[in-house]
Amino acid sequence: MMSQHSPEPSAWRRIQTAWGLPDLAGKGRFVTANLIDSLGNGLVMAFTVVFFVKTTSLSLVAVGAALTVGQLLVLPVPLLIGCLLDTYGPRLVVAAGNWISVAGFIGFLFSHAAWQIVLWQFVVQLGATAFWMGNSPLTVLVAGGVERARWFGFVRALRNVGVGFGGAASAVALSIGTVAGLRAVMLVNVVTFAVAGWLVITLRGADASGTAGAGPAEPEQAAGDTTGRASGGYRTVLKDTRYLRLVATNLSFVFASTVISVLLAVYAVDNLDVGAWIVGVIVVLNAVMVALLQTLASRWIESRRPVTVLVLALLCNAAAFAVFGTLLVLPGWAVIAGMLIAMVLYTVGEMLSSPPTSELSVVMAPEHLRGRYLGVYQLSWSVGGGAAPALLTALLAGGAALPWVFLTAISVLAVPLVLGLDRRPAATSEAAPADDAAPVGQFDGDPVG
Repeated sequence: MMSQHSPEPSAWRRIQTAWGLPDLAGKGRFVTANLIDSLGNGLVMAFTVVFFVKTTSLSLVAVGAALTVGQLLVLPVPLLIGCLLDTYGPRLVVAAGNWISVAGFIGFLFSHAAWQIVLWQFVVQLGATAFWMGNSPLTVLVAGGVERARWFGFVRALRNVGVGFGGAASAVALSIGTVAGLRAVMLVNVVTFAVAGWLVITLRGADASGTAGAGPAEPEQAAGDTTGRASGGYRTVLKDTRYLRLVATNLSFVFASTVISVLLAVYAVDNLDVGAWIVGVIVVLNAVMVALLQTLASRWIESRRPVTVLVLALLCNAAAFAVFGTLLVLPGWAVIAGMLIAMVLYTVGEMLSSPPTSELSVVMAPEHLRGRYLGVYQLSWSVGGGAAPALLTALLAGGAALPWVFLTAISVLAVPLVLGLDRRPAATSEAAPADDAAPVGQFDGDPVG
């Protein structure tokens, strides 16, 4: 009998496997589109306010208010985008999201009044919401049923790197300080987002109909043969208590994700009496850890049950917030060390939570109603992200320890919600995802790479 030998993996593939990267062969367009979007978001987040202050006659307060109103108008949009995902699929929705953002950036260039800023901020955020809602199911299709945890981790790391470089590029543009320079940055966004939309729309094998016969992805397609006939609608989603538990759990992660942008700097400077420089150091520590270690964390995650990983992430968050809170009673020499420890725990929780929540939000939903399910899931980001600044700052005003007590409590209380999420639902459950058993089961015993 002749022995059969599998071909020796290339050196590059061995490096990918060692670092927890998915197989990127043939996926260049998807990767590039994600990188462009992340770079663009880094640019926009860092300089939109300054752009309008420099290019219009509006005050800083007026610009901030207009941007906030535009953001608030997007809150109900995920429910509509969910219907579009069910009808047209993630590839078209993601590409359209990029092109809608292009229209918004062009509108930014010609905005001079507050109402124009509100309008075009709404358009930009509409495009961003469409992109990120469609990107998770598109990632599942691109993965083709294998290495999904690695793909979600890689997209997360790519986003961190892109936002970081985008922010740095924006800082350079701001240092130049000319209106022409700011407009040039916005024009770059227009061009790059248009290219990103083209890259996504020309992806091959990224439609649900194209996954048939793709091994592990086939059960999802078979179970989703009602695509285009989305019966039940949002009533079905609201009856699915398992999925609603995932949404509630993600709400605790959403609140946690706002700590750096909303709470940390003012807490450290006003309540701990430490220099603002330490905040910059630990924020850089967070970004570097995610950029360098997220894919390795995903490699570790892929061979473990999602429930185990999510419980560990919640406990890391709870421990981090408890440490942040106890810094109030520590002597001055221990505060900086405590902040570093807390940030490491916080970052570990962040890296562990992202891949399983992103993947479960897709695979726990029936294929023919996946868009509607993701619309409800996205509301946890919209509502949580909108409520966190007001709530956390109000708690901080009431007492320096209160926001950390709140964050610790919701992290611990979310643990019971996670337990049992990866169990197969009863066959008689009306809201049970038809394709849930096969995909979620792959978390348990399908290490790849």
